[in-house]
Amino acid sequence: MDPGCSTPDVEDGRRAICADAACQRASYPGIVSAPTPSATTTGGDNNDPKEVRTSPGAAARNDALETAATYRSKLNRGWRRIVRNFTPSWFSVTMGTGIVSTLLHNLPYSARWLSYLSYVVFALNVVLFVLFTFISLLRYTLYPKLWTAMIRHPAQSLFLGTFPMGLATIINMLVYACVPAWGGNTWKLAWGLWWIDAVLAVATCCYLPFVIMALHNQHVETITAAWLLPIVATIVASATGGLVAGVIPATHQQEALITVITSYVLWGTGVPLAMCVLVVYFLRLTTAHLPPKEAVVSTFLPLGPLGMGGFSLMTLGKVSLTLFEKTHTLSASTSVHAGDVIYLLGVFIAIIFWGFGLVWFAWAIATIHRTPRFPFNMGWWGFTFPLGVYATSTNTLAAELPSAFFKVLGTIFSVSVVMLWIAVALGTLQRAWTGEMFFSPCLKELEEREAGAKGACG
Repeated sequence: MDPGCSTPDVEDGRRAICADAACQRASYPGIVSAPTPSATTTGGDNNDPKEVRTSPGAAARNDALETAATYRSKLNRGWRRIVRNFTPSWFSVTMGTGIVSTLLHNLPYSARWLSYLSYVVFALNVVLFVLFTFISLLRYTLYPKLWTAMIRHPAQSLFLGTFPMGLATIINMLVYACVPAWGGNTWKLAWGLWWIDAVLAVATCCYLPFVIMALHNQHVETITAAWLLPIVATIVASATGGLVAGVIPATHQQEALITVITSYVLWGTGVPLAMCVLVVYFLRLTTAHLPPKEAVVSTFLPLGPLGMGGFSLMTLGKVSLTLFEKTHTLSASTSVHAGDVIYLLGVFIAIIFWGFGLVWFAWAIATIHRTPRFPFNMGWWGFTFPLGVYATSTNTLAAELPSAFFKVLGTIFSVSVVMLWIAVALGTLQRAWTGEMFFSPCLKELEEREAGAKGACG
């Protein structure tokens, strides 16, 4: 056939090849494919052993496909694979590690070596938090589409609440260990970090539940206890605020008062909303059966708002006991001070929360027993923090009542959490080494959508 001869069929084929190559270039803008000259054919007999030349248009298309495949393969290897698959759920590791350092430091039957061990775990937690924050910033800077995909994902977005909660565990240990040891203006560091944590907690508590309302069509069977994660962040921030207010010097009583009042507001934003979620989650459990085995550990999550809610009230009440009198806050003509009332109410409500948590703890144990084999995943870190804050509430009740029963039980809970943390940490390290832990559902959905768009373009 004469290459100069042009028929409608040849022109249509040429345009199809060029359009396909252009589609590949549009799908991978960072990849430059070969130019697409007009298609030609070689002459010669079919039985001629000469080398057969490929059409330039087809060659360009093949080059684009090979380059695209190479680019995708490059993204799924080495550090790029880790960064692209690094989800916010990794900050649950810092939550679990942070609560372990707190439990070791405040164990009812304490010893000096336990305090040293808590400092080591605290240092490890700081390193992990900084490392995870760096990887997360790298992820959303290099691949900005992943931020939108993560926010719109019905499950992964909820784990954004683990970031402020992980930061709160670091602030708690700053109060317990660094402020008494370093003195000076160290409390200002804890106070400044707490304000950052409070803002982030309120942002996640207000925004992420609204995303559930606005973007997703939820049904009873799709409700999970993970809905609590962005909400509990404000409860954790309120408890941390109580600890920070307790170390603010007497010369800065107004700063301490502002911190306490803000912490009560944070408690009010989180606890009532968490109770609403618990009611809906109870409905899901009773009408749509137990969670699937992949999410069975999430049955421990209700212990989080109940344990931390009680601990927060006791911590804030203890600070208010003296602070309200000194600052003449809610002063009355009677001999009863507002701080006394708030302190007593805090302990009373904490006991009620502890009892309510005991029911959820029993249900969680029964659920685990009924599901003997369930896969290891990031959800296993749900064993550590909820149980840890419940143990913290138990230890605080033991100190405030005082009660030998709560003291022994708090020690048992604390040791159990430490053992669970070791087991989960070892499992995470093993699977992180093999790469099994680096999987992002939102990334998978994004790639499927892009593949569908490329198919439509072709």
